[in-house]
Amino acid sequence: MTTRFQQAFHGIERPFAWLDLDALDDNIATVQQACGQKKIRIATKSIRSVEVLQYLQQHLSNITGFMTFTAAESIFLLQRNFDDVLLGYPVMEDMAVRQLLHYVKEGRTVTFMVDRCEQVAFLEKIGAELDVKVSICIDINLSTDFKVLYFGTKRSSLDSLESITPFLTYIKQQSHIEVVGVMGYEAQLAGVGNRPANAIKGRLIDFMQTQAKKQVTQFRRLAIAHVKAYFPRLRFVNGGGTGSMTYTAEQKEVTEMTVGSAFYAPALFDQFAHLQLSKAAGFALRVTRKPAPNIVVCHGGGYPASGAMANDRYPAFYEPNYFSFLRLEGAGEVQTPIKVKGKTLIIGDTIYFRHAKAGELCERFQTLHGIRQDEYVGSFATYRGDGQCFL
Repeated sequence: MTTRFQQAFHGIERPFAWLDLDALDDNIATVQQACGQKKIRIATKSIRSVEVLQYLQQHLSNITGFMTFTAAESIFLLQRNFDDVLLGYPVMEDMAVRQLLHYVKEGRTVTFMVDRCEQVAFLEKIGAELDVKVSICIDINLSTDFKVLYFGTKRSSLDSLESITPFLTYIKQQSHIEVVGVMGYEAQLAGVGNRPANAIKGRLIDFMQTQAKKQVTQFRRLAIAHVKAYFPRLRFVNGGGTGSMTYTAEQKEVTEMTVGSAFYAPALFDQFAHLQLSKAAGFALRVTRKPAPNIVVCHGGGYPASGAMANDRYPAFYEPNYFSFLRLEGAGEVQTPIKVKGKTLIIGDTIYFRHAKAGELCERFQTLHGIRQDEYVGSFATYRGDGQCFL
């Protein structure tokens, strides 16, 4: 497979990031099929490129909008004529919220995420000052607490009907707040792969996910009905993620699904047994040293992913059967030694990698270099290439 990369990217300086448009198109089709009739909201944190977001917007037939990750990023995208922006996380930045509400006054759709009264009070105050209704989405916690193990993310504080009720009562008292949506992110299904390197761990994850699905389905149904009793005119109910597309598409209460990582198919999602995604994005490093017959050294490569540090946070090799990291060195800040098996490399050759997580690749590179079939098709600027850094 990398032969076509070598030909297409022959004249590009290393290191660089690549985007395989054939694989991207395959993943778009896979997402469309998995989501069925549900609307799709693109998770921008997993894309981090205006030009790739525009490409997805053009090629997804059932797109409804974008889930952003900061207020500043939301402003950046609104300035570039994107619309229907749902901030995926609570924001407490005064000036940025004021800017966003000016866009609302102009007729743009911006929705803020909340799960605490303090967040609502902050938005109510600014909404009252600017005389604008602030649209909010209530973030319910769908994580599963097995008592001996908390399975999910420490995210929303709304984890029961008992905790939701006083929150809804408080919102009812606010004059400049409008509840338009509810989100429930099933992180323990969408972001935890059931095919890790440890087979025993995989079987345990399988069991816990089976149990979690029952609880998620029941609680989400009850929570949505409870919210609708207070706010019957919801515009959307958001759920899902790359790892749970098929499951979430079957949930009647859900009207739209958030998807991001599926488009690039980063290495962490190789751990999902039910996902058939194509390797669409990654980076390339030059071999600059060869200290032993079976060891080469690449220039650069220290691009670990965020999260709890583990081996699966390392970049992955595009051709994993040929390469492995040295246990005592890993992926280095300025050089990465690699053990080679079954392949002959010389100084000047290129090794292709995939980042463990999707959008974080774009924080390292200003450009994604595109390939279609065997041809170089030009570049796509990342947020960093546009001079932006939001988190």
